[in-house]
Amino acid sequence: MESNRNAACWFVDRHIAEGRADKVAFRKAAAPRRSLTYGALAEQSGQVADALTRAGIMREERAVMLMLDQLEFPPVFWGCLKAGVVAVPLNTLLATDVYEVILNDARAAILFVSAELLPIVLPAARKTRSLRQIVVIGEAPEGTIRFDSFTEGAHAMDPVHVSDDECAFWLYSSGSTGQPKGVRHVHASLKATADTYGAQVLGIREDDTVYSVAKLFFAYGLGNGMTFPLSVGATAVLFNGRPTPDGVADILAAERPTIFCGVPTLYAALVQHLTSVGTPDAPLRVCISAGEALPEEIGKSWAGIWGVDILDGVGSTEMLHIFLSNAPGDVVYGTSGVAVPGYELRLVDETGADVGAGEIGELLVRGASAADGYWNKRNKSRSTFEGEWTRTGDKYEQRADGRLVYCGRTDDMFKVSGIWVSPFEVEQSLISHPAVLEAAVVPARDEEGLEKPKAFIVLKDGGTVPAAALQDHVKDKIGKWKYPRWIEFVDDLPKTATGKIQRFKLRETT
Repeated sequence: MESNRNAACWFVDRHIAEGRADKVAFRKAAAPRRSLTYGALAEQSGQVADALTRAGIMREERAVMLMLDQLEFPPVFWGCLKAGVVAVPLNTLLATDVYEVILNDARAAILFVSAELLPIVLPAARKTRSLRQIVVIGEAPEGTIRFDSFTEGAHAMDPVHVSDDECAFWLYSSGSTGQPKGVRHVHASLKATADTYGAQVLGIREDDTVYSVAKLFFAYGLGNGMTFPLSVGATAVLFNGRPTPDGVADILAAERPTIFCGVPTLYAALVQHLTSVGTPDAPLRVCISAGEALPEEIGKSWAGIWGVDILDGVGSTEMLHIFLSNAPGDVVYGTSGVAVPGYELRLVDETGADVGAGEIGELLVRGASAADGYWNKRNKSRSTFEGEWTRTGDKYEQRADGRLVYCGRTDDMFKVSGIWVSPFEVEQSLISHPAVLEAAVVPARDEEGLEKPKAFIVLKDGGTVPAAALQDHVKDKIGKWKYPRWIEFVDDLPKTATGKIQRFKLRETT
């Protein structure tokens, strides 16, 4: 019989045999301070697996997790995998009607939910016919069960025997359209990301402490805050609140992480915050960014403050983590870097032909962490997953040195006078102005019905600048024909829970 390829065997249980039972795997950043050792994680995840089995939740049924980043999250996730039950972590910031769609789409058999999130999901859960049990982390109202009661009397069950290719978990991706898609990942995908990006770019070590502002329900956060630390026996800091600049600075000071994982919008806000209040005493050795391309000015400003570069990278829910990145000692701000070892990349035109250096094409990626397809979306699966290649929907330009420069989402790109315009290039030039904090560029039609750039601008606190000055700034930096014909100053930009600017919402206003 082949060895058990259940991901929980390698990420969780092997640490007991390797002598890490008493080492802290996770610790909670806010009061009351609590922690979870590797031994407790192995024991509690085994108990969750037994409790699921005892509750009649069958292999391959779905266990939806609407949970904050708290110490119960890892035992529930790995407990599902140990039982052969498909874990489905959900975005904690959605609306009730969206949860109803997802619960029914997944045909959820059981729901694990943090008490703080119960009011928004309970009306949807009560309309889900497939749902047989609701487990609440915290106070449980009538018709639900407390988490500690659910696992009471359970023994630490061994992981069920699975193959590499058996489905382990789903992540729901909304993309830029807001339509939820269940992305199915197999057990082997988790170790594939740890062996590639985690080991060969991030270079995570056993003595590291990791703090990720991206939450565990997000593919980027799941790797940063759980699988990468567990791959080497490191420690992860969990925080279940909203990552504000002052709050993140406090956590950096108190928890003293060696690895910090952020997103561009937060890095921009942190640069502004730390410039005015000073830098916390944290022994950062690696900082990474994903979710959206990192503006050059933000990367350089951060490196100037900390003396540590940000490794800007590109990943997706479909590929589980980062597959294109800058690397330690090889950072060029304004580019997304090169392929992560273990992945292959192509840029193709509308006909599927490879494009040359200096040309813009859609990015395709091939690697072992690719998803097994979308749940119940056959046509979308066939158009995204083309054999071994996965379409990203991102447009890139390849420089002569092989590095890739982000141009925008395929549906964000537009032509001015027959020439492609990269919204991101215009945004970067705007952000380089000292008064600008954030910028988003979308196409708008002029009086002749032709598409031209329009910019939405968020200014830094206390900042003022005439629109004409910003237009001249863009002309000087990237070319006269690319400047935004219209500029609208706004208080904030619409974003997803993971920090991506929702340009489609801005397009709807033009």
